[in-house]
Amino acid sequence: MSLTLIVGISVPAFASPFTTSYDPDKDGLSSKIESKITHTDPRDPDTDNDGIKDGDEDMDQDGVDNTNELWLGTKLNDADSDNDGVLDGDEDKDGDGVANEDEDDDQKSADACARSVEDDADEDSDDDDIDDEDENDLGDDPNDPDSDDDGIEDGDEDEDEDGVEDGDEDDEDEDDDCDDDGIENDDDNDDDNDGEDDDEDEDD
Repeated sequence: MSLTLIVGISVPAFASPFTTSYDPDKDGLSSKIESKITHTDPRDPDTDNDGIKDGDEDMDQDGVDNTNELWLGTKLNDADSDNDGVLDGDEDKDGDGVANEDEDDDQKSADACARSVEDDADEDSDDDDIDDEDENDLGDDPNDPDSDDDGIEDGDEDEDEDGVEDGDEDDEDEDDDCDDDGIENDDDNDDDNDGEDDDEDEDD
């Protein structure tokens, strides 16, 4: 008679429980996924040269980047993988009370101070201090800094009237002062204080 001991192991939603298949460009996506799903170059970690690795892009704009969708078991090209009416980013895969997109925001790749590794799921297209996915949740236009045309930027509004501006409630760290020069990133043309404009850094 044999006894089998079953041990339950709890891992974070975005833990890496297995090694990615053949990934020659080390962007977190296997060559098969790049060829069949994302249609990116399996030998170029940043196919569109936007400073964001292919694995850190958010193909379906659901608030969770491509590699994290793999760990979650959700589809990279379907914002609502289980068709339950809730975006994958708004689900809570590990049941810890934190939405998938917010766990994604907490990752190192979401850090605005980490040059060239920022996560597409945390982009702020209109520079209004709220990332695109959170703008979708608020009903704002991610491409218009003043969605309701009232003369106040979306990040300076207080949608839930709790006394905290929406931009401050947002998980994106656009307000950080990466180079500690006393100028917040939004107003600083040289976030890393290397003597070159940030636009020039991106071109390098």
